[in-house]
Amino acid sequence: MFRSRPWLMAMRWHDLLFMHWPIPPGKLRPLIPPQLELDTFGGEGWIGVVPFGMRRVRARFTPPLPGIGAFPELNVRTYVKHQGKPGVWFFSLDAASRLAVRMARRTFCLPYFDARMSLNRQDQTIHYRSLRTHRGVESCSFEARYRPTGAVYHTVPGQLDDFLTNRLCLYSINRRGRLLRGDIHHPPWPLQPAEAQIQINTMTQALGVVLPDTPPLLHFARQLDVIAWAVTAY
Repeated sequence: MFRSRPWLMAMRWHDLLFMHWPIPPGKLRPLIPPQLELDTFGGEGWIGVVPFGMRRVRARFTPPLPGIGAFPELNVRTYVKHQGKPGVWFFSLDAASRLAVRMARRTFCLPYFDARMSLNRQDQTIHYRSLRTHRGVESCSFEARYRPTGAVYHTVPGQLDDFLTNRLCLYSINRRGRLLRGDIHHPPWPLQPAEAQIQINTMTQALGVVLPDTPPLLHFARQLDVIAWAVTAY
């Protein structure tokens, strides 16, 4: 359906780390809207904390704009389905661009928040910091160093890494409580195994979700070009 309409936004995601933990479905189900079905793998729900950078962010037929063209972003997410269509449900998206935060809140009805953030690469290692500064909401923070540790590969359908990363739509809720879906398109993820040293991670604290005291499942991607369509109401 979405391919019959022109895409709205283009962007490049870079220096991205997928961090995933298994969470009992009963703890995640109350946190998502009743219109959506929690998507599970191996009987587990999954929560992801995903730091990365944005570049070349632009609307269709326009160049990147100052203040919105490049900035770090950090999202907290789980996986859902609606009418059989798998997608992402975002609990939060922190960004170091006040303009991008406000545009995304209005255009995609997503829970974006202002944050003070930095992303620096030294050789192959990414040094990442984020502190939520959005007015009127609970502060949270993240600090880590991470890097790829192996060759690029592509996922295979039916495997866990494909379930966690190969998601071509997001779901959100507008102010009237109506379900929205936004589709995206990109080439296959150029994933690499990764390692990370996490100094601080309180990103799930406001949700009441305590992450397991076990290392997360990690996947790295150097960069990926993405296009996105406007959200559609269901």
